[in-house]
Amino acid sequence: MPNAVCPLCHHTQTEIFSQDPQRLYLQCQRCQLVFVARQHLLTAEQERQHYLLHNNDLQDPGYRQFLSKLADPLLAMLGEGVKQGLDFGCGPGPLLAQMLTEAGHQMQLWDPFFANNPAVLEQQYDFISCTEAIEHFINPATEWQLWLQLLRPAGMLAIMTKCYPDAATFSNWHYKRDPTHISFFSKQTFHWLAQHYNLQLAFPTNDVVIFRKAG
Repeated sequence: MPNAVCPLCHHTQTEIFSQDPQRLYLQCQRCQLVFVARQHLLTAEQERQHYLLHNNDLQDPGYRQFLSKLADPLLAMLGEGVKQGLDFGCGPGPLLAQMLTEAGHQMQLWDPFFANNPAVLEQQYDFISCTEAIEHFINPATEWQLWLQLLRPAGMLAIMTKCYPDAATFSNWHYKRDPTHISFFSKQTFHWLAQHYNLQLAFPTNDVVIFRKAG
């Protein structure tokens, strides 16, 4: 099983990082992505049914506060003027897009299960937000290539996800217990992506990373 191809950088050298009764986790030796072995992936319908269990209430002040961890630094970096944005992987309750709209920006939504509108992937944006979605990507290289096409020069990509801990802590890490969480990133992974794709990189909080495309 080790030497399975990394779904992010396509490197062939991978090693077992962790294992539990449910799944095997592999780590790429180049970009450091940790990913679930392919035989443990859910079907698309199983995945959709799990998302429907999430309680993302648009009126929940706690959820709004949670999303502000990404919205606040992103808005500060966007500066003045109306920008066009895409909330990628918005889920069934697109509160972040609502918050960014309230701040004066024009938002579009994309989600393969809840906002499957291919037309929004045929234009470019000043920024893309992706909150608690990148860890669900089966082949994150696909989304990265798409994002680079969707972003205008100097556009920003704002991601919220939890960076994985060391292997000893990972074995009991709550974040990997979600069966739809299959791709786990580290700061080293994000640094690799920034270098590989010539992106500027900032970590405004522990769970948020913001990239800027070259102008």
